[in-house]
Amino acid sequence: MAHPLHHAESSARKFGGVPSDYQAVHDWFDASKEHLALFTHRALRHHTQGLFEAERVFGLTLTNSAGRDIPVRWIGEQHVSGEPCGDPRVAWASEVAAGRTVLGLKDWMATRATQATQGA
Repeated sequence: MAHPLHHAESSARKFGGVPSDYQAVHDWFDASKEHLALFTHRALRHHTQGLFEAERVFGLTLTNSAGRDIPVRWIGEQHVSGEPCGDPRVAWASEVAAGRTVLGLKDWMATRATQATQGA
């Protein structure tokens, strides 16, 4: 999982300005990691409804330090696209069907979470 700082640095490269221009938005999207730092934290805000909620919280646009107005939705889309965020049961079923795991869903998810935190 990317750290909110890495997302903010990416936003600065993409839209101009400095990472601190974007940090609050990225912190908000990833606040659910405070409870449980597993990929399942994405269920709270990492979807289109989360994008609209971010607009309600931060406004439709953010003016960065370069003076450019950036849609908050563009910033949030870094959390919605890129990484797979669908139903983990679909990926698990595919792994079972392909013979790549014999683990039950709960154990498979725990193994994947451990691998993600260890960088495997």
